Amino acid sequence: MEGFNEQVVKRVNKAKQLLIKIFAVVILISIPFIGAAIAIATHIQYIFVVSIFLFLGGIYGVWYVFTSQKVEFEYSVAGNDLDVCKIIALRKRRLVCRVPINEITELTKDEKVIDAMRFTKTFIAARDVDAKDENYYAVFSSPAFGKCLLVFTPNQNILEGLKPHLNKTLVIKLFYQNNER
Repeated sequence: MEGFNEQVVKRVNKAKQLLIKIFAVVILISIPFIGAAIAIATHIQYIFVVSIFLFLGGIYGVWYVFTSQKVEFEYSVAGNDLDVCKIIALRKRRLVCRVPINEITELTKDEKVIDAMRFTKTFIAARDVDAKDENYYAVFSSPAFGKCLLVFTPNQNILEGLKPHLNKTLVIKLFYQNNER
């Protein structure tokens, strides 16, 4: 019987997500003021009423933007496949990539090894892309994209699920040579 391992990783919010939230709130607050200014300038009070309704609808829009900034990645190992899914605000789930584990040619934590390579497609599914000490880099070949890179943050259970299907030289390098140091 094949094992099944699963992990959910929450993405760390960065300054970009904060700026998106601030921009959404500023636009929402400016709608009634712009509507009032246009209503005063044109002497049509109906425009102000429309801007109030746009403001009320904008509250939903801002809520949607705020909740869309909550992103999680789910890694699941079932058999020879590593599935990476992106979950947005617990309402949308999208498959980022499916990696046949035996097709992984390099699995390392060392970014210097990866910097020397070129890739046609990069999949980033890490908790924090800037946290170099906890990210793993998996190089694999995809029929659709060619040579690809997956940046992810697996826990020990996911790594143990990958272990039986990985190339034996990768297993030795990843699991046994690091323990001797």
